[in-house]
Amino acid sequence: MQHSEPVARRLFELTEPISVVNFFSPEPNDAMAALGFRNYWDGYFAGRSAPLGRVPAEVVHAAFYNFADGEVARHIPRVWDTTTPEAAHASRQQGCVAALRRILGALADTSDLSCAAELLAKASTSAATEGRVMYAGLRALPVPEEPVARLWHAANMLREHRGDGHIVALVSERIGGTESHVLSALDMGIYPAESFGRIHHLPEARLAEVMDGLRDRGLLDADGRLTDTGRATKARIESLTDALAEAPYEGLEPVELDRLTALLQPISERLRATGSNSDNAG
Repeated sequence: MQHSEPVARRLFELTEPISVVNFFSPEPNDAMAALGFRNYWDGYFAGRSAPLGRVPAEVVHAAFYNFADGEVARHIPRVWDTTTPEAAHASRQQGCVAALRRILGALADTSDLSCAAELLAKASTSAATEGRVMYAGLRALPVPEEPVARLWHAANMLREHRGDGHIVALVSERIGGTESHVLSALDMGIYPAESFGRIHHLPEARLAEVMDGLRDRGLLDADGRLTDTGRATKARIESLTDALAEAPYEGLEPVELDRLTALLQPISERLRATGSNSDNAG
């Protein structure tokens, strides 16, 4: 089977809807609320950072990369007064599995999904962990046996593996966390970039500083749109991100990769039809 796009890009498009049910479905929020969290962001930071353990806010800020100064510290380490990292991860997984089962319906109990979960788990546990902080944290946890949980856990590991590489690509281009949101917003056609959901709440002075900095580097024009240099920079970031995300899939034989791609297609299509996408995911 011949493919025109990078393997990592094609598999990202197929697996992202699986992992991001965490951000678009009520079940994960309900599961975190059951632990005692009263707002979305407490649950987000507790659930996503749980594999890192009880580390300081500075470590989570560095690992997540794209949050503004002070945002992580409003939640970490305070969330650990409410629950433990182990309980937070378990609840996050429980909620995501419940969401997947609701959305996928009968598809959740098919042999095809079980096979997809096995192949995805094989890929997600085959890459090196060096330089991959979030991925390494998840690799240290047991892979669930139940197929739907196995599918979500594997997709989540691959998402964080890709995210670790994406940070490398951003750092190589000297693009900070807030700057990355500006480039992504404009690349998605969101204008002005300051209206993007991930940054619109930041102080106007901070956003102006970021935009001016990008203009000074020739990445944005006077109107706040991408220049040719800006588009080229964004393209290099995405290309390197894809290249750095290839490693897990090299652990599959070509026939296994083609089989996985075929099995994930209906799963991804069902999830996308319900609005599970990555345009504003954390």
